Amino acid sequence: MANKRTIKKQINYMAGELFSECLFIKLYMNGTDQKKADELMSRILNMQDEFLRRVCHIEPGSVKPFFRKLKADIQTETNAIIEEMGKLHKA
Repeated sequence: MANKRTIKKQINYMAGELFSECLFIKLYMNGTDQKKADELMSRILNMQDEFLRRVCHIEPGSVKPFFRKLKADIQTETNAIIEEMGKLHKA
């Protein structure tokens, strides 16, 4: 298991990449739904805050299952956001 500092850096990096990709789509792709892009960027920032908060406040008990669940939740939310980014562009 990596230390908390490394996990926080990875969460920040991932959220930054998602945010910049969403911003690029919003600004440079014609036919993008601006309101949905703004909502998605807000969702990315909220996701980042939530996961950083969870890393800082580990639930008492077994640590390994906590971080396994955290990793699964991060993967699920990231995949959902990427799927929503694909729907931003109006055909």
